[in-house]
Amino acid sequence: MHRSVLPLVRKTLVGHPTLLGVASAASGFMRQLSIKPFTPRRRVREFLLKDRVASLHACRAQIFKENGSGSVPTIVVGGFVPDATEQVEFQRALFREYGSIYYLNYPRHGFSSEMFFAQMADLIEELNNRDQRPVLFGVSFGCGLIARFLQESCDAAALRIRGVIMASPVLCTEDLIRPENDRVGGVRMLESNLRRILKAGPDGGEVLGRQIERARRCFQALFETGAQNRVLSSRHLSIKKKIMQVIETTPAAGGYQRVLALKQFARPDGLRPIFTGPALTLLAEDEENLLVPSSPTLAMLRHPDRKQALFPRGVLWKVVSGTPGDAVAHASLIFHHHCYNPLIKIWYDKLQAPRLTQAV
Repeated sequence: MHRSVLPLVRKTLVGHPTLLGVASAASGFMRQLSIKPFTPRRRVREFLLKDRVASLHACRAQIFKENGSGSVPTIVVGGFVPDATEQVEFQRALFREYGSIYYLNYPRHGFSSEMFFAQMADLIEELNNRDQRPVLFGVSFGCGLIARFLQESCDAAALRIRGVIMASPVLCTEDLIRPENDRVGGVRMLESNLRRILKAGPDGGEVLGRQIERARRCFQALFETGAQNRVLSSRHLSIKKKIMQVIETTPAAGGYQRVLALKQFARPDGLRPIFTGPALTLLAEDEENLLVPSSPTLAMLRHPDRKQALFPRGVLWKVVSGTPGDAVAHASLIFHHHCYNPLIKIWYDKLQAPRLTQAV
């Protein structure tokens, strides 16, 4: 559609809720046609774990695939919410230029880091068997999972990974939760919720349920805050609907187990790298609005030598909007895609350059 027509179309849709609803439904339907369930042919690691988890159905991630035209596939690991399939809605076309996209959507009713790592390894091995090396693209909480996989999984060293991108990485619990007596800079809403969820514990009953409900409202508020003062397209509204469904249909037990996975993240010590290959870290200009002031990850990444210890062949770029009053927030890939995408494209282009070791 010609750019000069787009503002008129948006204005027309905003003025007609029925047309806007139809456009949102159509946008969602087109996504369903493109993004399809995927199952690796060999799931050796997953099946080895099936008798060691309480419920395979409850803790198994759903894998989806979207075909691309290149030879460098991307595996997307999202944050707490939304699902990976919604997290990068406005990066999909970019990723498809370089290869197919694989999305790992977390289970609703439980979570097992061990099972997630097994599924990740089985997927990467399948791509390796096709002579493909994927890029791992993590967002927020998903970056911590990728870091644990790369550092702790016995399979990671034998698998071939082309590169790693971390957008607003959360690598340890201390990035989001401080000791109770530390209130410098104020207590973040998410920090308060996560602390209360962990205090309630798995047997918290009604108390845990109330805290998970508070967390639901927190994530809804974070999306609504990002949407303020913006003209939302049909794609935005379709994604909003999916995000709210995820938040509303994740029960207390599933939410708690996901938070427990965060608690298991090891604080980066800088003594060993997370990934020795090409890596890109994207920090939003307003990370401190969500991460706590004493975030160990932010401190390490902002120190050149310590950052280099984590990613010897990595680069770090700050994502800024350049628009007064519209600073890029933590993991704002949906509302600030126009700020993220040019940087991501530059990195992928360098990744495909002949002299990768000198370019990245």
